[in-house]
Amino acid sequence: MFRRDVAPGIEIRQFEMSDAEELFACVERNREYLWQWMPWVDSTRSVDDVREFISRAEAQLEANQGPQNVIWMSGELIGSIGCHPIDWFHRNCSIGYWIDAARQGRGVVTSCCRTLLDYLFCEIGLHRVEIRCGTGNTRSCSIPERLGFTREGVARDAEWVGGRWVDLVVWSMLEGEWSSRVLEPGMHTL
Repeated sequence: MFRRDVAPGIEIRQFEMSDAEELFACVERNREYLWQWMPWVDSTRSVDDVREFISRAEAQLEANQGPQNVIWMSGELIGSIGCHPIDWFHRNCSIGYWIDAARQGRGVVTSCCRTLLDYLFCEIGLHRVEIRCGTGNTRSCSIPERLGFTREGVARDAEWVGGRWVDLVVWSMLEGEWSSRVLEPGMHTL
């Protein structure tokens, strides 16, 4: 079971089947907002759809391809952060995240990313991690920028989301860059 404390009252942990109803309720509350940026929203129409996702996330973790996590804040499920399957030959992966619209702007996702990146680089030894964000999703793009990722460019028409093609900004962090950033004062505060 993957579980990490992020800050007082905030943790990330691997999805469990018992999270399905609460996760679906959070998606429902944020459906209009998420639909603009997340390609999976259209196919997430029921608690059973969420259970199928959780089953795939459990299989991914069991196959040593990285965790898919819920974000908990003060005992409430408020979002998700996780790895797209790890490519062990090249020691890389990409990560994705979303948070309840009412919880944005507080640094929660940035702190959760730091915790996950510590795990990916310092504990399991990945070499490269990417974050891809819709070019118009300025809140999402501010997270890798704040964390010191390098903006590599834009992948044009890279994702079909909300009935339209979305260009994605490609951000990357390398293990040596992360190692030097982890030593900076104040890097692990919310």
